[in-house]
Amino acid sequence: MRILLISTYELGRQPFGLASPAAWLRACGAEVTCADLARESLDDDLLRKADTVAFYLPMHTATRLAIPVMRRARAINPAAHLCAYGLYAPVNAEFLRKLGVRTIAGGEFEESLLSLVRGGEAPLISLGRQRFLTPDRSGLPPLAKYAQLVLPGGTRRTVGYTEASRGCKHRCRHCPVVPVYDGHFRVIEREVVLEDVRRQVAAGAQHITFGDPDFFNGIRHAVELVAAVNREFPRLTYDVTIKVEHLLRHSRYLPLLRDTGCAFVVSAVESVDDYVLRHILEKGHTRADFVRLAGLLRNLGMVLAPTFVPFHPWMTLEGYVDLLATIAQLDLVEHVSPVQLAIRLLVPAGSRLLELPEARAAMGEFEEAALSYRWTHPDPRADELQRELETAIAKAVTAKQDRRTIFGLAWDMAHDAMGARAPRLPAVPPGRPRVTVPYLTEPWYC
Repeated sequence: MRILLISTYELGRQPFGLASPAAWLRACGAEVTCADLARESLDDDLLRKADTVAFYLPMHTATRLAIPVMRRARAINPAAHLCAYGLYAPVNAEFLRKLGVRTIAGGEFEESLLSLVRGGEAPLISLGRQRFLTPDRSGLPPLAKYAQLVLPGGTRRTVGYTEASRGCKHRCRHCPVVPVYDGHFRVIEREVVLEDVRRQVAAGAQHITFGDPDFFNGIRHAVELVAAVNREFPRLTYDVTIKVEHLLRHSRYLPLLRDTGCAFVVSAVESVDDYVLRHILEKGHTRADFVRLAGLLRNLGMVLAPTFVPFHPWMTLEGYVDLLATIAQLDLVEHVSPVQLAIRLLVPAGSRLLELPEARAAMGEFEEAALSYRWTHPDPRADELQRELETAIAKAVTAKQDRRTIFGLAWDMAHDAMGARAPRLPAVPPGRPRVTVPYLTEPWYC
């Protein structure tokens, strides 16, 4: 059987979601071709020759980009079996079937795809425990073509990408992991992850991004893994994503992260409004926790890279300014990717936000073209500010303006939206040095 695995976008990373199923399918004798359309064009001959065309849909942007390719595949090879897998496949199942997708697999999709090849049926969502295989990255573009790590001073490092676990123990209302995993998570065996890292280092990786939704879901697995990686590759750096509450709860392990080469820690702070954090998003942390964490990591000499969803139906212009002021007061301006300052809440099909009466009341109809529920802010100035910020930040990033300059632009625009004169940005606390932080060259999108 000839199988074409397609990824349209994965945050500038070499797709684990192609390499992992490729290993499984090749092991059972299938002829597998991988196409990462974020880095290469798709030859029509690949579509014509494929018996199965499977699209990896890990996020909203990837799904929307896949839609025209699905239509193209149907036009070129109507006999091909179309498949969609990944987090956004099952929640958009009804729409995908209208496009001719016959098999949809969420959760642990490797075994589902393997079952399909063997003539069986693939469940919509599989959460069974499976033994993973080392990802097979042959046929993918080289790591040098993907996002790079930029260090203070401008030095760049080639970045690899792997996953040590899937799913998440938590059920944050806005998270796309929840509709599929619903509080479950699955560990990828340590030796499988280590071998994947070894192969990527051999291919030129100098830094590894661990793409787990929360690296500390399995704390023992996580700390043993980074210690083992560091023993083999003491000069290799890495980054991880960890919840605020886990970073505080397991703070005794933070020096281990620092000492084993953790360049920065991404954490989904999302808001500094306690009502939004507690009741709307159910994040499991408070504003005070975020402030405490920022100080803790700074004292340890570690870099926090917080992410936010500043625009949603419950924000106010005053609240947005408060968010910016808090970022500045904590001296995190350089730590925040500029795109984070204009993110608008995305409500896809299956979102737990829709369990809340106030969220349902704020949402319009589901729009298939956008694969999300449309919503309008009760204050038109908020929607206008978000649109203007998105455009201005995109232009500033293209012009290679630095993060502090872009932050100042957002500060001024937010005050203009309120009809107020922007005061000077809050000063950095005395004695705190201003530092340039490491960051990846791909901006954060979902």
